[in-house]
Amino acid sequence: MYEAVIGLEVHLHLKTRTKAFCGCQADYFGAEPNTHVCPICLGLPGTLPVPNRKAVEFGLRLALALGSRVPEKLLFHRKNYFYPDLPKNYQISQYNLPLGEGGALPLGGRKVRIKRLHLEEDAGKSLHLEGRTLLDLNRAGSPLLELVTEPDLTTPEEARLFLQRIQALVQTLGISEASPEEGKLRADVNVSVRRAGEPLGTKVEIKNLNSFKSVQRALEYEIRRQTEILRRGEKVKQATLGFEEGSGKTYPMRTKEEEADYRYFPEPDIPPIPIPRPWVEEIRANLPELPWEKEARYRSLGIKEKDAEVLAYTPSLARFLDRALALGEASPQALANWLLADVAGLLNEQGLTLEETRLTPEGLSRLVALFERGEITSRVAKALLPEVLEGQDPEALVRERGLRVVADEAALKGVVAEVIAAMPEAAESVRQGKLKALDALVGQVMRRTKGQARPDLVRRLLQEALGVG
Repeated sequence: MYEAVIGLEVHLHLKTRTKAFCGCQADYFGAEPNTHVCPICLGLPGTLPVPNRKAVEFGLRLALALGSRVPEKLLFHRKNYFYPDLPKNYQISQYNLPLGEGGALPLGGRKVRIKRLHLEEDAGKSLHLEGRTLLDLNRAGSPLLELVTEPDLTTPEEARLFLQRIQALVQTLGISEASPEEGKLRADVNVSVRRAGEPLGTKVEIKNLNSFKSVQRALEYEIRRQTEILRRGEKVKQATLGFEEGSGKTYPMRTKEEEADYRYFPEPDIPPIPIPRPWVEEIRANLPELPWEKEARYRSLGIKEKDAEVLAYTPSLARFLDRALALGEASPQALANWLLADVAGLLNEQGLTLEETRLTPEGLSRLVALFERGEITSRVAKALLPEVLEGQDPEALVRERGLRVVADEAALKGVVAEVIAAMPEAAESVRQGKLKALDALVGQVMRRTKGQARPDLVRRLLQEALGVG
């Protein structure tokens, strides 16, 4: 029996206004090539880097949220490697004194251990077109936070879920958009295969995976490839691999670099900088409620376990739900049901995100409360939802259109009698014990009352009129 051992290196673009060591605007996405550059991020001689305080603060936020140890001082190193999109031919990074060490992320009833968390600058981007390679250095020098896990993951699905949890965490902390589509969350994966119970096998690294799906597919292929090699009695070779989306296969990029190949040494242009303890404690005290804490709170409010998990790890939904819960108009589980089913369904149909609509927590709470109090039927509530999504007040809609539930038994008895007279065959079937035919009669009464009658009341009145229990 073979098993996989997986570790992740997650690269997160920090949501700072400027780059890691210069004053260039860090929001380069969609800009013309080479328009967000300066002598510092172009690596021109004689320039001096200055660390971005906000980037350090953001790194500390994540380190403290994960329970990592924070050093007494900030220390940068030079990591030397030579690529066309690295203007200086070295990267300012951190080596033996990272911004965070240790800690863990809760995942499925256990914890994935964090090895280290460090700040560094990003490289530019190479564009390969028609036999030419063009360089866009807008990204060069952007602040990156690299998070390295211990080899605690065992399946491609776990790796994908871990990345989704990290995305939710950094979005909750407000430190990164973590959008894979914009290259603001990228992952390298380290994977080895071994027989269960044996020492770790030879690992390979798969570089620059830019979607959750790619991470899962690349791992699935690589685990199969290594397993087949071991079954043939051969040895896996250590290497750095790429992943081809079209074929779904990994391919060799270069032999795996070791630490010695990078020739780390302390960055001479940035001396060690003390990290004041009062500042660290201030950051810790101002951390928001973390997703796993939010999940526990939702469950304590009576929200189902799976619903609480999805809501807590979807920051946009969690923010919306918390504002709705604060109003106290609708029950927590009812709000969860509507957000995860009806609202999510409409958003999916229209290709929108929650933020792109005019739906407010007040609007949804009032709609759900009207339904919970029995003032409107489920059919009416669902019919009104698209308009509430556009910012309409559900209470005003119900009032203006006379949509409140018809609960007048005398009036409903008249409609029931009309339906029985109009559908004698269905009525007779019910009298003969074929209660399934009762649904057809209920449906007809609901249509005649435009969905405003209470279904349970209609059913009872029909049963009384037909003399069945």
